[in-house]
Amino acid sequence: MRILAIDPGEKRIGIAISDPSGTIASPLMVIRHVSRLVDAATIADVARQNQVELIVIGKSVDEDGLPTPQTRHSDRLAEAIHQQCDIPLIAWDESFSTQAARQAQIEMRTMRKKRSGHLDELAATVILQDYLNSKA
Repeated sequence: MRILAIDPGEKRIGIAISDPSGTIASPLMVIRHVSRLVDAATIADVARQNQVELIVIGKSVDEDGLPTPQTRHSDRLAEAIHQQCDIPLIAWDESFSTQAARQAQIEMRTMRKKRSGHLDELAATVILQDYLNSKA
């Protein structure tokens, strides 16, 4: 079962996908934010093209598990995606996914120069792998 994960951002949206067995997450792409409806349509198309059966969307919460300002952005994008396709969609805690992606780059000894820039697709990969690990 292929699963797609989304790390929603205000400028870019990271997308990761699982292998067909649903055990390993890999970065897929980054899309630039245009508008909620355009972004949702793009994500729905990517999901259909990759025969995805589930979409996991990152949802930010604070240390107490309460919603953050980014939570509304994620909820609205999730609703727009739901209107574009009939693929089941679940929210998953994305707290610290960007920091985990940055730490993974450091552990892989990625040169500092190559570590600069966005980490959106890697953050989506962290979100997806966390979800997959919880289901294993």
